[in-house]
Amino acid sequence: METRAAVFIDGGYLARVLRDNFKEARIDFGKLSDELCKMVGCPRHRTYYYTCEPFVRDGNESDIHKQAQFQKFVSRLKRLSRFEVKLGRLQMINGTFKQKMVDVLMSLDISTMSYENQVEHIVILAGDSDFIPAIRNAKSYGTIIHLAYHQSLVHNDILDQVDERYEITVELIERIKD
Repeated sequence: METRAAVFIDGGYLARVLRDNFKEARIDFGKLSDELCKMVGCPRHRTYYYTCEPFVRDGNESDIHKQAQFQKFVSRLKRLSRFEVKLGRLQMINGTFKQKMVDVLMSLDISTMSYENQVEHIVILAGDSDFIPAIRNAKSYGTIIHLAYHQSLVHNDILDQVDERYEITVELIERIKD
């Protein structure tokens, strides 16, 4: 059987990296997934993209417009080859919207795919230490864990837990621009 990789993208993390470091560069998500698997050295089984729908307040035109743009974006992602979108939800906490369930959904999928030996390599595009239990669990089943991250937005503890690390660089962003 061919060695394969799955890519797990924390959409909120990637959006922040692009906004803060690459002038909100528009990227081709299919190219991003394939480039990450090229770094790993094996073909892509599937990409999983985790995000939340924007919050829509009744009658708020700006919210309604954001929701429509989000739906178009998600529709485009779902039509990419071997691409799956998984949604958490937004919750207002102390006057700020926070993503809920995204990390848990992603962690469960990482653990399940490893346990079921669906792939030999997992590429995580995230920077949050909340993924450490899933990383440890996946490694216990023999899965090689790769992390794609930006140096400005990564927790040191996750860097210590993964098997391989790939920095998101200007060169990578240039190769995957839409």
